[in-house]
Amino acid sequence: MAIRREIGGIYHPDAGTTFTVWAPHADNVDILLHYPEQKTIPLQREAFGYWTALAQEAMPGTRYTFRLDGEKERPDPASRFQPEGVHEASQVVDLHGFAWSDQNWKGLPLEQLIIYELHVGTFTEAGTFAGVIEKLPELKELGITAIEIMPVAQFPGSRNWGYDGVYPFATQNSYGGPEGLMQLIDACHAQQMAVVLDVVYNHMGPEGNYLNDFGPYFTDKYHTPWGNALNFDDAHSDHVRNFFLQNALMWLRDFHIDALRLDAVHAIYDMSAKHFLQELREQVDRLEEQQQRPYLLIAESDLSDVRLINPIEKGGYGLDAQWFDDYHHAIHTLITGEQEGYYEDYGKPEHLQKALEKTFIYDGLYSEHRKRTLGTDASANPARQFVVCAQNHDQVGNRMLGERLTQLVSFEMLKTVAGLVLLSPYVPLLFMGEEYGEENPFLYFVSHTDQELVEAVRKGRREEFAAFAWKGQAPDPQSEETFARSKLQRSYTVNARHKALRGLYKELIRIRKSAPALAKPDKAKLQVHMEEKNLVLHLVHGSAAPHLYCVFNINKQPQETTLLSSKAGKGDWQVVLHSADQAWDGPGAGLEPALPAGSVLTLPAASFVLLQQQL
Repeated sequence: MAIRREIGGIYHPDAGTTFTVWAPHADNVDILLHYPEQKTIPLQREAFGYWTALAQEAMPGTRYTFRLDGEKERPDPASRFQPEGVHEASQVVDLHGFAWSDQNWKGLPLEQLIIYELHVGTFTEAGTFAGVIEKLPELKELGITAIEIMPVAQFPGSRNWGYDGVYPFATQNSYGGPEGLMQLIDACHAQQMAVVLDVVYNHMGPEGNYLNDFGPYFTDKYHTPWGNALNFDDAHSDHVRNFFLQNALMWLRDFHIDALRLDAVHAIYDMSAKHFLQELREQVDRLEEQQQRPYLLIAESDLSDVRLINPIEKGGYGLDAQWFDDYHHAIHTLITGEQEGYYEDYGKPEHLQKALEKTFIYDGLYSEHRKRTLGTDASANPARQFVVCAQNHDQVGNRMLGERLTQLVSFEMLKTVAGLVLLSPYVPLLFMGEEYGEENPFLYFVSHTDQELVEAVRKGRREEFAAFAWKGQAPDPQSEETFARSKLQRSYTVNARHKALRGLYKELIRIRKSAPALAKPDKAKLQVHMEEKNLVLHLVHGSAAPHLYCVFNINKQPQETTLLSSKAGKGDWQVVLHSADQAWDGPGAGLEPALPAGSVLTLPAASFVLLQQQL
């Protein structure tokens, strides 16, 4: 096991603050205390290029920088707080002084997660952690069991998705800093709600990124679409790995985060004998033993590779789950007809059936978009290991105009999509505002101070959209108006149709949480049949009684279909929910309350019906 040590400014109530920084090429390093008093303290060099010193006078609130070789003055790469942004001094924070009230909270298993992805800056008008706290009762009432927060590591300015972070340990100052985040997490746990934090371990943002001044954090061996690749397997990589492992442990241990969503792990390039992700799993396992509670690691990956989630003893990395984009793409292409860019690999009805039966659609198949064979067989992996959605920040925000499905499909289709996500065997994720049909876009926005960088971002976005047949002009990412347009309206409080859609989501979530057949969905006990010509999907959950039968008409025209014979059970099917009911602002359903197997149904355009078998 390589050396593992804490880094940054660590405050000890009885002794002061220990400052530790990795700068292997420096000949000397000083700590400069700026506020409330000025003082220069030389650091002592230790093994492997670490420098350290204890400053008894450095208390919470003390501002400081490091000075390298008497010349370069830089903030702490492992700063816990940047109160004045990415270019100014770091601040000592007491991460252990917060009065937590969640001592009885032990997290939730994957099967119980109903995840709500949100961006702190646009989720509320305030755009802060405190603003999110105010809205938690609404999410609790909806039935949400976990919020997933887009990255909060300090980024330049006050407007950003979070993937341009340059201080992985520092909580964004404009959101409320570390204490604001702790208050939010404590409030979530009080509502019996888990917290998933999105973290970025594949690249760093450009503005305010001073890591190269300290050491070889990056490598020229690999490149990512967003910037230089991090050095996980070249010379000095042990200490880069330590930097990010310590970061993950800090979020889980000190902030009481329940799960980490690991951004784009396919861009974590590591040819070491032990991959960084496996080492992360092992470190988190040790933390679980110490804390006597579980923590979840959820990967985002476009590789369709079960190695991420298979147990370490079977050659995997041991992560708990991964995002499953195939399911989104299969749904999106069928309901919108879009097949440009990466959507060209999807669009056939059989894809949706395979995504439910086998999970990965590309499980060793040739990808026309990538011009190579892609994926592994995931049919043996349990459904709880895959997180699915119909909308998320990527799929909405990386459209040129940031349109949500609300702008792309009919109201009736929005309801059908809700059923496809919440009644699937997989872990469902909703994107903020989806539950009521939010009409404001979610656009890409930044607030850089470097004008050359701003122009590069604008140019990069235009090039990214070239593969799609989208019309119009991309909004300016730097404009404050672009950010303001992305804030939620919460229109369901005044719009009857939006209120009805939210009511349907709430009922589907209630069913998801209470139905035995959905408590631990089992792909092996799932009956799936897709009528490819009619675009009617039959989905029978048989993992526990009473069985649930979902019939989805994804067609824009009414369709007639015949109920399948169930593999188990012989009773009639009772209608539990019909998306076309007037209760959900639909055109009316007109179904008998009980239907025997073999019954012929006429389903309205873009609708679904949920049936339950009599015992």
